[in-house]
Amino acid sequence: MSETTTYLELSQDGGGAHKFYEVTVRDTDVSVRYGRIGADGQQQLSSFPTREKAQAAAARKIGEKVRKGYAPAVPGGRAARAVTRRQVTSAPSTARAVAPVLWRFRTGASAFGIHIAEDRCWVGNQNGEVHTLGHDGEVLARYQLPAGVKCLVADDFWIYAGCDDGTVYDLSSKLPFAAYDIAPDVDIFWLDIREGVLNVADRAGGLTVIDHEDEFQWSRRSPGEHAWMVRRDEHAVYHGHRRGVTAYRADGSGELWHTPTTGAVLFGWQEDDAVYAGTDRRVVQRLAKSGGAVEATYRCDTVVYSCATAPGGRYVFAGDSASSVYCFAADGTRLWKLGTGGGSALSMQYLDEKLYMVTTDGSLVCVDASEAAVAAARSGSVPVARDVKSAAALPTYTPSATVQTVPAAAASGVVVECVQEGGRLRVHVLSDGYEPSWNVQFPRHIRRAGVRYVVDDLSASSGGFYRVRGEIRQLV
Repeated sequence: MSETTTYLELSQDGGGAHKFYEVTVRDTDVSVRYGRIGADGQQQLSSFPTREKAQAAAARKIGEKVRKGYAPAVPGGRAARAVTRRQVTSAPSTARAVAPVLWRFRTGASAFGIHIAEDRCWVGNQNGEVHTLGHDGEVLARYQLPAGVKCLVADDFWIYAGCDDGTVYDLSSKLPFAAYDIAPDVDIFWLDIREGVLNVADRAGGLTVIDHEDEFQWSRRSPGEHAWMVRRDEHAVYHGHRRGVTAYRADGSGELWHTPTTGAVLFGWQEDDAVYAGTDRRVVQRLAKSGGAVEATYRCDTVVYSCATAPGGRYVFAGDSASSVYCFAADGTRLWKLGTGGGSALSMQYLDEKLYMVTTDGSLVCVDASEAAVAAARSGSVPVARDVKSAAALPTYTPSATVQTVPAAAASGVVVECVQEGGRLRVHVLSDGYEPSWNVQFPRHIRRAGVRYVVDDLSASSGGFYRVRGEIRQLV
């Protein structure tokens, strides 16, 4: 079997692009691997009827990259750039009582990603591990992603993980896949997603908005760096950074307002009428979405790492750098302060009188936040926290490097086709019962014009497109 490999790199000074692109031709197969320099990257595999057609396809791919500034290089000649890790410290709590922790699951590495859905909990750590658990703490599944997880976000049924490799993975199906490829040189700090539109806040204070087909829409540079907050609704995108919170029109046509906060924003939350910014100056501030006015301030005793609210902002919760968790009334009155019992809360979410937190020691903890449980805790009566263990035989799901091929006669599911439209590759449904004019959200790295795929199921999004549910296979 004959084989040729071409390896290219694009590395710019000043923190710009630092990525590679490798094309290997093995007889009639073309393998493409790409990503950040120093990382394994992502891979796609295509097959062609003849070696000549495979070589021609490889030459086109290489030519496209060379025209964009890529140049031949030697693998390993350039070192990987350091990925930004959030620098956090955690001191012991000064609270007199400990929160009523019901259960604790230790992920084994520092964790920021958390999402609490109606039926399960999600936690992702800096080793690229994502676990799902039931609300009782039972571990249900484990995913292994190629890079550390910065955050987890949800959009209706779909769950997405933003990773250190600049990729956002869809975890809604059994096998995760790359749904959005943010530029490899963008250092993701936080994400939000609404109706398939992805909003990315990054290290440089940038805001990037990408549509459901992984195509750039618009970007802005806010006045402050280190943007740890991005939240979106139907009217605006709210971007929190070192200089405060800036609101932009949802279509990117301009800035709506900018409000300086008391300190740099380290975390953000939103309700229907307000956004909440936790800062390094010991406060959470509630800002009106309508004009950015500061409506209330919630004062903690040290730096605020995370915050969340009960529905409608009835209660406001905060986690600080000294392993304490707070609860405030809507007007800013502090109701209680308790120790977390295990590190500082880096992210949190409230659901059904329970507060879920991920802490500096990489644990997901479930706290009983009901009035009765907190009153008992303040008097010194707390339940014995149950340490949750992961079953040794628990399956681990990883992103597939290649797309499985199946004969059309043996395929079952929904058939879609990749077509060329106006210079761009689009995916439409061929099976009956679907709107043929709608586009399908489909991984960009496996799209090939004229190729048909089969998926287990499709779901309609309110944005007027379909999302994949289940495995993707190529028809041959």
